[in-house]
This record gives sequence, structure tokens and C-alpha cells, in this order.
Amino acid sequence: MIEFIRYTLPNGLRVIHNYDPTTVMVAVDVLYNTGARGESRALTGIAHLFEHLMFGGSVNVPAFDVALENAGGENNAWTSNDFTNFFDLLPAANAETAFYLESDRMLGLSFNPESLEVQRSVVIEEFKQQCLNRPYGDLMHGLRSALYSPSHPYSWPVIGLEPDHIARVTDADVRRWFYAHYAPNNAVLAISGNLGYDEGRRLVEKWFGDIPRRDVPLRQLPAPGFPAQNVVREMRGPVPYANVVIAIPMDAYGTHDYRVADCITDLLSAGRSSRFLRNLIAGGDGSIIEADASISGAEGPGFLMMSARPSTDSPEAVEAAASALLAQLAMLGKPGDVTDHELQRTLNRFESTFALSNFDALSKAQNLAMAEMHGENINDTVELQRTVTLHDIARVAADLASRPRVVVNYRPS
Repeated sequence: MIEFIRYTLPNGLRVIHNYDPTTVMVAVDVLYNTGARGESRALTGIAHLFEHLMFGGSVNVPAFDVALENAGGENNAWTSNDFTNFFDLLPAANAETAFYLESDRMLGLSFNPESLEVQRSVVIEEFKQQCLNRPYGDLMHGLRSALYSPSHPYSWPVIGLEPDHIARVTDADVRRWFYAHYAPNNAVLAISGNLGYDEGRRLVEKWFGDIPRRDVPLRQLPAPGFPAQNVVREMRGPVPYANVVIAIPMDAYGTHDYRVADCITDLLSAGRSSRFLRNLIAGGDGSIIEADASISGAEGPGFLMMSARPSTDSPEAVEAAASALLAQLAMLGKPGDVTDHELQRTLNRFESTFALSNFDALSKAQNLAMAEMHGENINDTVELQRTVTLHDIARVAADLASRPRVVVNYRPS
């Protein structure tokens, strides 16, 4: 049980605070309800660029990292299709520094043209390293574009469609994105660590209370436009071996069937007792060397993804690997195939992973922020996952196995 208090400032900032006197540290996490899903196809990658720009100087702080490091702290950030997250960890004695720094960049950036040029170059180089000069780096570009309609923001990766989009970002684009997305009424502030509730509230009100609300546009996703029939996409590149990836549309976050799909991927690929390991790798005929399964975790309709590395690059081996993955999913859809022992083992793994993910202050702050953003109680997470039944597994697995899917066959050029 994680103890916490929660409240909302008049400007709309939601706050959730966990006091933990067993540590000498304090974690401060600011989660913004903005990500790549707020972009247009004409200018992609700006959400990720903004993650970098938020470290390039704010109204009163020319160098965020320097100020935090001088207080003995460290920080980082991440961007997804749906959210942008900034987190700080520092000694409790210097906790106020994090409140000051985070509030200042929420208030406003310096909008320094030099910072834009520097961060634009950094992000373009990151695009080249991750997508152009890395094996399978463009795989998600091919998969997402085949799975979603072109107008849907999930049809491109968070890093964007192409480096030219980042090169074309102007100062006006930066200002427009900031004031439309970075606002107290579009964020959650989470605190965890050795900071009392009264002192925490005092610091929150002192540093964040006078930041004005902003007009944040309502986020409305278009229909995903999932394919009505199976799609097979062939991709080639300078890669060491073939890789087969299957994406199947699934329900959005927060639904019961989302949790069921999450449980299905654990049954398939989590741990030494997983179906893929027992049936395809350790217990297989040697035609598949690696296999994995996961869910995209999107707020809107997402996808369940299965992948495999066949032992050879031949078209026959690649096709056989895809068939083997689908057969394992379809098997779960047969009533009685999954035993209660197998399901309970998977649910126990989920519970232990959840407990370990909340072991330290920084992890708790991030998880509390996400739960608050979703309007959930973090202490209900395990109980909700344990509502998944054997009937649910069979029903959802059978449904997923029958849905039109995208198969990407990525082979060496």
C-alpha cells in the first residue's frame, strides 16, 4: 500500500504526494498530457524536440541541469505518443531547488534561438543514429504506417517521420506548442520521498500557485483506420538476420480487455515458463532463435506485437516464423488451454514486478503521476489485473488471433 495525498491548485495543477521518511532523497515528477499524438503529419517530432528544449533555459534559469546538479540532484525525461515526463531526484535538504526549476520552465521558456538550433541538431542526429544508422531502425516507421491511417498520429514513431520536419521547426512553432500544451492545467506534479505533506504543499503553492492557466485544446484522436484485411510488408536493410513482426489491433488503455491483452503477452513471452520459450525456442525445432511479445501501451486503440528471429533468412523460414507466432496466440484462445496455475503464475509475476517498480522514490513518483493522470488509484493496480479470468484469456486471444493484422518481414539487403 502506497500512502499519498492528492489535491488540485486553483490553476488546475493536480498534485499527488507520497511521504517516505525511510529515504534521504526526494523525487519530483512533472507529467504533461502531451506527446506525439498532438502533432500533425506535416510537422512530426516536435513533441520529442520539446523534451530537449525544456532543458535549454527558462524565464529565470539559463541552465536547468547546472542548477540541479549544484544541488546534488540528477534528472531526465521521456516522451511517448501520449505524454511527456520530466523527473528530478535530489537530497531532501535541497528539495526546494527542484520545485523552483520545474515551476520556472512551466511558467515559460527563454525561447532562445541558439537553444533551438542546438537542440534541433541534437534531435536530428538522434534520428540518424536510431532510425537511419541502426539495424531495424526504420521498422516502426514501416509497421505503424501500415497499421494506422495516415491522418492518425500513432501512424508515425515519437521521433517523427523524417529529420526534415525537425529542421523546419521555427521559433513560432516552438512558442505555439509550448503555450498550447505546457500548462498547470495540463499537468500532474508528483512528489515522493522524505518531504512532509505540509512542507510539500507549502512549496507547491509557493512555486506553482501563481502560474496562470492556459487554453489547452481538447485532444481528439481520429479513428485509427486499422486495416480491414491482413497486410504483409517486406522491408530490407543492412541487418544481421531476418526479423518477423506481427501487429494486431487491440483495445485502448483503461479497458478490461487491455489488461487481458497485457496478460496474454506475459503468458507468451515473460519468464522461463513462457509459451514462446517452451514451445518455440527451448522446445522447438530450432527454426526460431528468439521470440517476444508486448503491447504498445497507447491511450487510444493500440496494438499487440509479436516478433521472432528465424534461424535462416529464406522466405519460407520467415513465413513459418510468422505462422508459429500466430499459432501460439491462437492456442491461448482455445478454452481450457491455459491452466489456472499458469494464469496465477502470470498474475503473481505482474504483482511482483509492480512491487519492485515502486521500490524507490523516483519510481514511485513517476508511477503516481501516471495513475493520477489516468484518474486511477495506484493501489488498485494489482487488484484490477487480478480480475482477468481464464475465460477472458480464451475470449480475447481468440478475438485477437482472428483480427486483420500487419506482418512486417524485415530481411537483410
